[in-house]
Amino acid sequence: MEKIYAFIDSQNLNLSVLDQGWRLDFEKLYQFLKYKYRAEKIYLFIGRLKENQTLYNRLEKIGYTIIFKPILRGKNGLIKGNVDAELVLHVMIKYDCFDMAIIISGDGDFYCLIEYLKEKHKLFKIGIPNKYRYSSLLRIFYHYFFFISDLKHKLN
Repeated sequence: MEKIYAFIDSQNLNLSVLDQGWRLDFEKLYQFLKYKYRAEKIYLFIGRLKENQTLYNRLEKIGYTIIFKPILRGKNGLIKGNVDAELVLHVMIKYDCFDMAIIISGDGDFYCLIEYLKEKHKLFKIGIPNKYRYSSLLRIFYHYFFFISDLKHKLN
């Protein structure tokens, strides 16, 4: 049986879902990926804030492997914790451990990673958080898409 790993850009996922007016149940997402797509390992890339430690503990208890990115707070108080580089690097570190990958993000910054996985026959699915707002760069991979926004009734 093929080993399928999922790699989730939590910032893109969370912000996209919130923009649509609903809250994602991360336990339901984990179960969906595990049972619908047979994901053996599910990596969640997230910025680390001390005040969110209870959340991180809960996510790990669910089964996620969390990869943290140190965050920065700007002078205006906004938090900066873009996880794109960590996700790409981690996919490549784990490349020989999986047969197929699921990437969850609508961010065009992952174009080169997705293209590479497709060329190497290791791209299984792309989970697009918002059916109506994702990078046009990803459109050529449309037949790999599944839309998180279409799963609101299952994942809310």
